[in-house]
Amino acid sequence: MKFIDKLERKFGRFGIPNLTVYIIGCYVLGYFLAMFAPGVLNMLSLDMSMVMKGQIWRLVTWVIYPPSSVGGTGNLVMFLLAIFFFYYPIGTSLERTWGTFRYTLYIFSGLLFTVIAAVLLYVFTGGYVMMNGITYSLGGGIFTTYYISLSIFLAYAVTYPDLQLLLMFVIPIRMKWMLIFELVYLGYQVVRIFSIGIASYGTGMGILVGVLNCVQIVVPVLNMFWFFHAMKTRLSGKQKKRQKEFRAQFSQPRPGSGIARHKCAICGRTELTNPELQFRYCSKCVGNREYCQDHLFTHQHIRMS
Repeated sequence: MKFIDKLERKFGRFGIPNLTVYIIGCYVLGYFLAMFAPGVLNMLSLDMSMVMKGQIWRLVTWVIYPPSSVGGTGNLVMFLLAIFFFYYPIGTSLERTWGTFRYTLYIFSGLLFTVIAAVLLYVFTGGYVMMNGITYSLGGGIFTTYYISLSIFLAYAVTYPDLQLLLMFVIPIRMKWMLIFELVYLGYQVVRIFSIGIASYGTGMGILVGVLNCVQIVVPVLNMFWFFHAMKTRLSGKQKKRQKEFRAQFSQPRPGSGIARHKCAICGRTELTNPELQFRYCSKCVGNREYCQDHLFTHQHIRMS
């Protein structure tokens, strides 16, 4: 049984229907606050130093923090187009395909992993990083809704690899090629970020800077791999043994074994006794009845009485 099947049996009632709608609501609220109340938005970010001071609501409210400042209505228009013509359709499609519980589990497991990453960064850095003699605070701006967008896209591309979309509403492209391009681009970004960090701040601090900047890239990818691995069926030792015995029993006979793969139901000839013959199954007969080329069109069909 799949690991996620077990979870669904116990906790399936906790799935959140129409979760994509709530996610989009968080997106819109976050961009609205970024435009008109940035001070309020900063109070909702995932700043672990403030969480440790008692502002525990940040562990939840950071999901509305936008990837970057809006900066103008043009960005907001592009944001709304992406939401309603891309992320809403693929999010609702994933929920219909996986089911409410699995979709909810996928989103919330990634949120949990992001919080864990934030905690680990705080533990190892104390919430501050010194660069060129200047001390910088690790604010919550590095944890944004970019995670959710990337997670949904990766999951959709893996689930529907052959689905064709119109890139920029013009260019037809399959999801699997978009996934490959995105993974290559993310890999390039990770290498580039670490290279710049090491070149600017040395090996130790450069690696730390790279980790800080790659959290939102690594976490969604790891969450995707974990989730799809958890959906695989796991067999016990006895089940694997029975499966192996079954396959061995019904596997195709090896050449030279003397066992025929094809046999005519009328004359009894096989591909071993008459290699020149062709054998086919009859779709009009009941059961899997196979005939040689001489009797395929001349036999009397066996039908249900």
